[in-house]
Amino acid sequence: MGFRENLKAELSYRDMLVKELADLAGISKRTIDNYLRENGSIPSADNAVRIASVLGVSAEYLVTGCENHRKQTFYSLPPETRSLLQTLEVLETGDRKIVINLIKSLKERKNG
Repeated sequence: MGFRENLKAELSYRDMLVKELADLAGISKRTIDNYLRENGSIPSADNAVRIASVLGVSAEYLVTGCENHRKQTFYSLPPETRSLLQTLEVLETGDRKIVINLIKSLKERKNG
């Protein structure tokens, strides 16, 4: 995924409007809308850092979808992964073990 897809995913995950992001990042809504268009532009490094800061992720993650493993934090994980981890965290211990075993079983089935 590229910047556009990662930015869309982060906005969706945070249930944040483009206007809110624009206001918090100090970037015009029109500029951010341009980043989100199919053939839109890639932001300058400065704007990527501003947007990443507001979203609580790294600019590297927004641009590449990856994070340097040495610096990886919860907020640099993909939105789907963070959501899964947050859901697991609120489950009771027995239910959490069931979900973890199901995931392990699915992984083994895929690899086997």
